[in-house]
Amino acid sequence: MKFINNNKVSLLCAGLLFANSFLVSCESENSDNSNPETATTTTLNVNLDMNLQTMESFGASDAWQCNFIGKNWPSDKKNKIADLLFSNELDADGNPKGIGLSLWRFNLGAGSTEQGDASDIGDEWRRTECFTTNGVSYDMTKQAGQVWFMKAAKERGVAKLLAFTNSAPVYLTQNGKAHASIKEFYNLKEGKMPDLADFWATSLDKLKTEHGLTIDYVSPFNEPQYNWDGSAQEGSPATNANIYSFVNVLSPKLQAKGLEAKIVVGEAGAYESLYKTVSGIESRSNQIDYFFGTNSAKNIAGLSNVKKTISGHSYWQAWPLNEMISSRQSAASKVQAIGGLSLWSSEYCVLESPGTSELPGGAGPGRDLGIQLALWTARIVSTDIAIGGVTSWQWWTAISRGDYKDGLIHVDDGASNGAGNSDYCKNDGFIRDSKTLWALGNFSFFVKPGMVRVLIPELDNAAATTDVMLTAYKDVATKKLVIVAVNISKSAKTYKLNLSGGALTDNKFIPYTTSETLSLKKGTAVDATNFEIPAKSIVTYVGTYK
Repeated sequence: MKFINNNKVSLLCAGLLFANSFLVSCESENSDNSNPETATTTTLNVNLDMNLQTMESFGASDAWQCNFIGKNWPSDKKNKIADLLFSNELDADGNPKGIGLSLWRFNLGAGSTEQGDASDIGDEWRRTECFTTNGVSYDMTKQAGQVWFMKAAKERGVAKLLAFTNSAPVYLTQNGKAHASIKEFYNLKEGKMPDLADFWATSLDKLKTEHGLTIDYVSPFNEPQYNWDGSAQEGSPATNANIYSFVNVLSPKLQAKGLEAKIVVGEAGAYESLYKTVSGIESRSNQIDYFFGTNSAKNIAGLSNVKKTISGHSYWQAWPLNEMISSRQSAASKVQAIGGLSLWSSEYCVLESPGTSELPGGAGPGRDLGIQLALWTARIVSTDIAIGGVTSWQWWTAISRGDYKDGLIHVDDGASNGAGNSDYCKNDGFIRDSKTLWALGNFSFFVKPGMVRVLIPELDNAAATTDVMLTAYKDVATKKLVIVAVNISKSAKTYKLNLSGGALTDNKFIPYTTSETLSLKKGTAVDATNFEIPAKSIVTYVGTYK
């Protein structure tokens, strides 16, 4: 994640840009609808025969809070947090106990913790331990809290684990630090790429043999567009050529150890670095063409353990709305030009400053457990899926101890919203679930890996970003139909479902609502010929078809 302060980013494109012929209005979020007109019933067309992208996962990251919490906190509280993030179970009333994430991101550490203050990273919570200090002997008791959360995730049914790093281990870096002091190029000693690949392969192998944890995806570079020459956190720039060279060294090393992890590249700090050459960072942008372009001499798609996926972060191009829309359209267009390539949104929390009409406090600083941030986030998720065509969407840090809009779950001492003191919540604290957690759950709990998004004909997904955003998914094996509605507007909207390619069983589905007063709450079955999406809410409708 780009630095924030310590107080606390086929038919795939078919129908995305069509004119909207069924939405009642495209009102501004700031319009006053205190006296709405009589509701009009709108026909919601869903075509089960028109397949778009196959969904892969919804996820979040363990950085940076999970190590202290997973290692030090009381067992009942750690398990409560794990249930909120990972559980696929329902309570006695049929309400989800958690949000059922299907991917968990593990921050493989670089060793700044062992360096202490000499690491130059001032915040102890943003330093990471490393399994080795020399590449020879490994201590797999390190990162114990993060390992605990990985095990908790797998026990609760999380399908995939991803390991990412912000820096090479400090014993391999050019400056002996986990942050960079040179610009543009990767912070690694000359000739040490084989040693770095050995570190990756050995760490993954030992996680499997000593902890029973199989890493499914490897992401060796994070936001390489930034120089990471400050003292806020671990990080390093990297050119596309650096990434290409390392992937070609890492690939056979993983195979030699019998590891089946797939390498994923990208993790661009913003979408634009994926689809165009950006001035000032020319060697670190236009990544889709560089790594997967048909005519690229650096195409890595031929390596069997490289996943044909490019990942970008949703930061900085989430506001204003026209830029959010155009950036996703551009990314989708580039991806579509390359057969078989998928797009991930692999990191986000609020870094933009859209003003108080959009977010409490107007920007990222200031914790927000309420519905406004949840709606803001759900709009980005829906837009990334519907316009960008992403197959996996991943939040940044799952847990936050800061007074910032960067956590799905927040922890505090009961007296404040967060602190920079290193002892704050290190050993215990209070758990605060946010509406953003449950809003993500409107997607993650119900839209599971392998489900296929299907077309909603005539829906203008761009215009819907100020009204009601809708995405629909099917599970071919179970005949389940899931529709996720994000009503950003100030008025309720009434719909009538028109399903093509199948018939909804009993013509009813079950709503699960997140609003100011509800958190993924199961409702009574509603008639698909006349159902209302409440104002300022995220609702998932679940039914079966035949």
